[in-house]
Amino acid sequence: MTKYNEVADEATITTTLEALKANNFEAQVVEDLEAAKKAVLEIIPDNAEVFTAPSVTLQAAGLDETLNEAPFVSVRAKFKSLYGKPDKAVEMRRIGSAADYAVGSVHAVTKDGYLMIASATGSQIPNEVYGASHVIFVIGAQKLVTDINDGLERIKQHTVPLEDKRAQKAYGVGTSLNKLLILFRENPGRVQVIIIRQNVGF
Repeated sequence: MTKYNEVADEATITTTLEALKANNFEAQVVEDLEAAKKAVLEIIPDNAEVFTAPSVTLQAAGLDETLNEAPFVSVRAKFKSLYGKPDKAVEMRRIGSAADYAVGSVHAVTKDGYLMIASATGSQIPNEVYGASHVIFVIGAQKLVTDINDGLERIKQHTVPLEDKRAQKAYGVGTSLNKLLILFRENPGRVQVIIIRQNVGF
């Protein structure tokens, strides 16, 4: 649906930014992917343990690669060696649930300042909802929506079909909307939102 590819106008961005701040999310707007990457790297200190959620936006910004190598401590690198070992499944979940920093994106942001995250497995959700000490969301401005109903429609009609195609191509397995996290408010200082004035990600 083409309307979900349209970058929000300045008035909508301003309204959403103010609502996010009122809900205790630290929020800022940047012009492009390069500026978003710079903003993230200014937040995370060297030697911090970082979990990167699966995200087309992070990949487009080059953050997925950068945050999983020195000077950062990659959570994904820690449990990569455990893939395919059923007896290590619980250990993998523990390793991937409580990082210093979790970095990812969301699939819709409402004018009320609510963040909506869809997932098939829920693997990124433990860090985002509670486990990580700090969370950073990098979000394309086309993801700004009117309300929760509009956000859910965006996820069902736009995000999931695009992610399904991507996953089929990348992994040979599609995706589905199995779980939905909505962050209404947060403890001050824990979650930072970076909105990019571009159409990036799903």
